[in-house]
Amino acid sequence: SSCLMSHRFGLGVPVILRNSEETESSTRVLKKRMRQVKNPFGLEIPHPATASVTKGITLTPDCLEDCILTCYWGCSVQKLHEALQKHVYCFRIKTPQALEDALYSEYLYRQQYFIKKNDKEEKYCQLPEDAQVVDFGPVPRSRYPLIALLTLADEEDREIYDIISMVAVIHIPDESYRLSCRILYQYLLLAQGQYHDLKQLFMSANSTAPSSSDTSPGERSTDRSLLEKAGLAEDEPELHEENSKDCVVCQNGTVNWVLLPCRHACLCDGCIKYFQQCPMCRQFVQESFPLCSKKEQDEGESTHI
Repeated sequence: SSCLMSHRFGLGVPVILRNSEETESSTRVLKKRMRQVKNPFGLEIPHPATASVTKGITLTPDCLEDCILTCYWGCSVQKLHEALQKHVYCFRIKTPQALEDALYSEYLYRQQYFIKKNDKEEKYCQLPEDAQVVDFGPVPRSRYPLIALLTLADEEDREIYDIISMVAVIHIPDESYRLSCRILYQYLLLAQGQYHDLKQLFMSANSTAPSSSDTSPGERSTDRSLLEKAGLAEDEPELHEENSKDCVVCQNGTVNWVLLPCRHACLCDGCIKYFQQCPMCRQFVQESFPLCSKKEQDEGESTHI
């Protein structure tokens, strides 16, 4: 038994065994078992600085299968969230028609594109001039500027994938609300009727990372902290290879653990067991999960979350 313990915890590390009553009351960080699913949908905004409600927006889909991209301008906030509930309780939103039925035409304008498998061609979306929409009013709003729906074009593909569609809520600046263009939420809709809000992970990046060209660093950091409070943080700057992969504590192991609820990915397999607070933001860790399992690391597989 003692030989087994030293093998599991590494030699020279003292092992303290508690009796069962103490273990029950001690605070432990829950380690989540994650199920990996293949997401066939990808969507990016290649030129966010040039997007506006009057000039339109360019989107770059990047999908593993043939897909349909449907864009809804001025979609009702309430109707979209009712549609997500319908996906859970009534009928699955796996085609543009299903979302159409759920929205009851509560949007201003719709555009649709066929997206070939692995084609990263930019698609340009714009409200027609005769719509005469220059803004969506003061905040809080009853309409989202743009909703992008990605669905699988072939019925056979809908049978294979767990994730059958993706809904992206996109903010586009206008006269009354100039916050820069970004994807606010991405919902992944599952065949079994659940949906998940796709959230970003935060990794440690070099402090010299470039900031956005169109905002001053001060403005950017205020903007960012406000967004983070609302859970809407934009992409981190491009991560430098050597920094993003090293554990922030030992600077040696590969980062493999994501801490929740703060979503910092900053600890390696060796250091995770010593922390009940995130070393980057000091928030208490309620749960954690590995980016890849021991088996995948040994096989040298690269995994994408």
